[in-house]
Amino acid sequence: MTFSAHIITLFPELFPGPLGASVLGRGLADGLWALQATQLRDFALDRHRTVDDTPSGGGAGMVLKPDILARAIDTVAPETDPRPRILMSPRGKPLTQARAHELATGPGAVIVCGRFEGVDQRVIEARQLEEISIGDYVLAGGEVAAMVLLEAVVRLIPGVLGALDSRDEESFENGLLEYPHYTRPQIFEGREIPAVLTSGDHGKIAKWRQEQALALTRARRPDLLPPEKR
Repeated sequence: MTFSAHIITLFPELFPGPLGASVLGRGLADGLWALQATQLRDFALDRHRTVDDTPSGGGAGMVLKPDILARAIDTVAPETDPRPRILMSPRGKPLTQARAHELATGPGAVIVCGRFEGVDQRVIEARQLEEISIGDYVLAGGEVAAMVLLEAVVRLIPGVLGALDSRDEESFENGLLEYPHYTRPQIFEGREIPAVLTSGDHGKIAKWRQEQALALTRARRPDLLPPEKR
């Protein structure tokens, strides 16, 4: 089963963008995952290809119309399509490494990129869109957020990354932030590589890395730790 991502957007020309470079791009070219982007305006019915309207109740901005977006979703992902339907939204649940793993082991995802003031709530409910946020801030649209989500997911697909061991020790994989890294030269601007890392004692190195990861997590993201370790 190949992970297949389908993006519904007003700017399909933005894709694959960064997703087409480096190891993700090679994985795309090798068929380890698939990507397609669909223009939302193609589902508008008027000659102006209108996809938005003023918000009910007044207020600034425009809102994506439910009928147009529903038509796009139903065409891209009919009821028999097993892929989750995701809306990139600043009010969504935060994207986590755990959710990225869940998506990476599934059939793919249909991702809606919002624009303007947002999306009509009725289509969110009717098409069971899972709202996901990449952080506590607002972007001009969901395209960059969709790329962030897909990069987090696609790199977990077997074969996309070469060194699986390094992936297992990354931040959030084991509940901690990742420990510091060093490489040659031995001395850089008066700063030396910690002696334990060049000692050849793998047990001491593993212990040092665990201690550093715990200290960094405690200092920067104590919310990741159980209360007794904070």
